[in-house]
Amino acid sequence: MIAWAKIHQRSAIICGLTLLLPFLVYCKLLGAAWGLRAEAAGAIDNLGPRIARMQGVLQVQDQLTTLARDAQQLRGQLVYPATADRNTAAASLQSSLRQLMSEAGLSISDSQVLPVREEEKFDYIGIRLTVSGDMASLDRALVALADFKPLVMVEALTAWPTRQRRQRGDAETQEVTVSLRLLSLRSVL
Repeated sequence: MIAWAKIHQRSAIICGLTLLLPFLVYCKLLGAAWGLRAEAAGAIDNLGPRIARMQGVLQVQDQLTTLARDAQQLRGQLVYPATADRNTAAASLQSSLRQLMSEAGLSISDSQVLPVREEEKFDYIGIRLTVSGDMASLDRALVALADFKPLVMVEALTAWPTRQRRQRGDAETQEVTVSLRLLSLRSVL
């Protein structure tokens, strides 16, 4: 065989290259298969933490459901429901706030429903009130406002003293006029 290769060198080189070519293709395919196996093993390793998270979620699913239900109920107490009409909710809020201010001892000189601002999950219902009275009445009104349901937020508050004439011997009371911009939410979802 070696004698033939020495005599027919060119043919031997061609035969050697012909045999080498399938060997190189085989090595290339073997390397690609090994790479695919490594990728699959990596993907399986990446699935481990995801599976563990899902198993953890399944273990506490009842607790999560209860917490979600509680959050929905709390949201129902803090905002107007989506079933309430915007204008009806705004009128109801205005009426309730006027009554709250009157019960606190403040006199209302102006009350206006502001245009509803539409956001992604909530409509912002704004009310502007101008009230006047003594500081104790204002304090009672703000405390009552903190306990009001659905939640009312004070977006702006401007206060200035009311000028008053006083006679000698009258007790000194601080009268103020307050402009409030109040905000409540109406669920869109």
